[in-house]
Amino acid sequence: MADPSGLSSAAAGAGMAEADACSLEIERKYDVIPAVICSMCCLFGIIYCFFGYRCFKAVMFLSGLMFGSVIIFLLCHKEHVLDTQLSVEASAGIGLGIGLLCGLVTMLVRSVGLFMTGLLLGLLLALAALLVTHQFYTPTTVWVPLGALLGTGMLFAVLTLQWQKLFTMLSTAVFGAAIMTVCADYFVEMLALATHVYECLRLTPGPPLCWYSWVILGIWPALSLIGVLVQWKLTDDSFSHTEVVISRRQKRVQLMRIREKDAKKRQQAELPAKSAGQTDGNRHFP
Repeated sequence: MADPSGLSSAAAGAGMAEADACSLEIERKYDVIPAVICSMCCLFGIIYCFFGYRCFKAVMFLSGLMFGSVIIFLLCHKEHVLDTQLSVEASAGIGLGIGLLCGLVTMLVRSVGLFMTGLLLGLLLALAALLVTHQFYTPTTVWVPLGALLGTGMLFAVLTLQWQKLFTMLSTAVFGAAIMTVCADYFVEMLALATHVYECLRLTPGPPLCWYSWVILGIWPALSLIGVLVQWKLTDDSFSHTEVVISRRQKRVQLMRIREKDAKKRQQAELPAKSAGQTDGNRHFP
């Protein structure tokens, strides 16, 4: 029979270890390239969060670029390609090249860009729900979080195609706030929060989050709400991405009409000159 006093002392020791781990000073060693990349991502996050709908084309391009680059980089870096393990530089180059193609597709084909925007929103919301649920319940199979991510992502992708303006604002605000939260996590605790989220997705046990990690995580919903309010105030009913497309088409139609009118005027001006030349020729050569 186990000694209750021994169990209580072990639990107290675990609690003291957790408290000591949270009270220890974080050892920060910043590298130049990751710090610069993180700073640039923070700038993109600000644009996403507060001006996402205004910069519609740029947001569509960046969404496809980041999504395609990250997916291809992870596949090339983690998996063997042609029976060889690619280096980080080669994986980053391949990911960036394919990410550029994905960005062009999402920018030029509006439905694809909106689908990608809604998919990102669904993935982020499902990730937040899984992170909160992980504190109380841990699934037994990895298919549960994977199914939740894919199902929620597809649902919000379809909803974004139906209600484009509303869900584009929500997606850009949430995604921009998530980027800024990850950047704050890097500069404050060297991606401890991002590592914890990755371990939750893999269903691997890890140390619990400290209080300052929860504070950093609280930045995400706060900035998301502020971003939605700012975008809604900036755009209201005076701006729409569909009106931009229609206005460009109208300008092209008007330009074509002006060119047609100029061509008709030139033809009408040339006809009297030709007729006058013909009459002069008839006079000289009867």
